[in-house]
Amino acid sequence: MSGLLAADIGNSHTVLGLVEDGEVSADWRVATVESRTADEWAVLIRGLLGSRIDDVDGIAVCATVPTVLQQWRTMLRDHFGHLTSVVVEPGVRTGVPVLTDNPREVGTDRIVNALAVATRYATPAIVVDFGGTATTFDVVNSAGQYVGGAISPGIEISMEALERRGAQLRMVELRRPRSVIARNTVEALQSGMVFGVASQVDGIVARMIQELEADAADVSVVATGYLAPLVVDECRCFTAHDPWLTLRGLELVYARNS
Repeated sequence: MSGLLAADIGNSHTVLGLVEDGEVSADWRVATVESRTADEWAVLIRGLLGSRIDDVDGIAVCATVPTVLQQWRTMLRDHFGHLTSVVVEPGVRTGVPVLTDNPREVGTDRIVNALAVATRYATPAIVVDFGGTATTFDVVNSAGQYVGGAISPGIEISMEALERRGAQLRMVELRRPRSVIARNTVEALQSGMVFGVASQVDGIVARMIQELEADAADVSVVATGYLAPLVVDECRCFTAHDPWLTLRGLELVYARNS
């Protein structure tokens, strides 16, 4: 069985998956290490794929880290030059008009998410992507156009900031506490993170729907990102949880450009 190797290179982690017709048959998440060379990336990917390497008939990549993307370009040329590869960047066809002040500033992963949500769900739609470094909000209008969004600090980076700046605070496990009103410092931090982020998401999404002048019942609100399971059940706004939205979007971009 053939498939696409899709790679979403984020600030904290890189998510890879074998995708065929929107279904992810295998997936991996590794640290995004800026010092990792093209050769090291190739060894890592071949090791993860194992015997599945023969199943790969193309590669699609989006990245938010320029130095890592540079190494990936070298790797694609030197190690996987026999495969068709698509790097999402300005000039690559996505089919999603970007109606922002400077479309080139919008992260390619956000455009990929917009394409995926516009293809798989009813519009207007909002995607909330829970990454470790940032939580992003992206809005697609009823015409399938990307109209903008919002960026807030990610859950992990917020926790790290508290640990660094709070003399009596420390890193804790990211999980749902027993209650909002915590009775110890560990659960107080967990409560602030989990319920604080959930309330923030509900609030921002509600404001976005209001600006869209849409009925909330008509708006698809989709959660994605590896930290989504931590808070998705605490939010009232979501209509779907799609863990592989970005990988599925990469397959759509690949189909339009390969």
